[in-house]
Amino acid sequence: MKLKRLFNLLPVLLVMWSPLATAAPGLPAISVQGGSDGETYSLTLQALALMTALTLLPSALMMMTSFTRIIIALSILRTALGTQQAPSNQILIGLALFLTLFVMQPVFSKIYSTAVKPYMDEQISAEEAVDRGALPLRDFMLNQTRENDISLFLNLSGTDKVDSPDDLSFSVLVPAFVTSELKTAFQIGFLLFIPFLIIDLVVASVLMSMGMMMLSPMIISLPFKLMLFVLVDGWSLILGTLAGSFYQA
Repeated sequence: MKLKRLFNLLPVLLVMWSPLATAAPGLPAISVQGGSDGETYSLTLQALALMTALTLLPSALMMMTSFTRIIIALSILRTALGTQQAPSNQILIGLALFLTLFVMQPVFSKIYSTAVKPYMDEQISAEEAVDRGALPLRDFMLNQTRENDISLFLNLSGTDKVDSPDDLSFSVLVPAFVTSELKTAFQIGFLLFIPFLIIDLVVASVLMSMGMMMLSPMIISLPFKLMLFVLVDGWSLILGTLAGSFYQA
C-alpha cells in the first residue's frame, strides 16, 4: 500500500511541494547547532522523505507521460534522415518536453482542479489529494496501454485477473504502459523509415550502376531526403501526428 501511494504521489508532487514544505514540523532527522548564538537547524523526516521522492520525478516524467513515445520517434526520425547530430540531442529533448507538456496539459489541469487546488485551500487531506490526483493520470495511461501488456505484468506479479481497470496497481500499470509506449514508438519509427530507406536504395542502385563504388550513397541521398522532408512539411506532420496519437475519439 505504501508503494502504491508513492507511485500515486509522483504526478502531483511538484505542484504540492510548497504546501507540503510548510506543513507542521515532524520528527527531526538531522539537527545541527552552530554559531555563537547556539541556533539549531533541523531536517525533519517528512522533508527528507519528500526530497528523496523528488529524485524520482525525472523517471516519472519519462515513464508515466507521453515523453517516451515522442523522444524515441524523434530520435528514429533523425537516424532515418541521416543528419547525424542535427537536430542536436538538446533540441530533441527540449522539443519532446514541450510537446509532452502540450499533450499532458488536460491531464495536469484536471489534477490541479480536482486535487491540488482543494488541498491548498485546505478542503481535503493530503491522502485524499494524492488519491484524486492519481485518477486522471491512471485514465491517461490506461487509454494508451494494450491489454496484453497489462496481462503480462499481472501474470509476472502473480496477481489474479482484476475485476476492473480501477483495481490495477500502479506497480503493474506503469511497466505495462511503458512497454506499450515502446512498442508504439517503434511502430511509428518503422513507418518514418520507409520513405527515406527507399531514397537510399534508389541512390545506392544508381551509384552502383554508374560504377561509382567509392562515393558514399549517404552523402548523395541526404539532400534528397531533406528536400522530401521539407516539401511535405515534415515537422508539422510528424509533431501533429505524435500529439494526435494520444487523443482518443
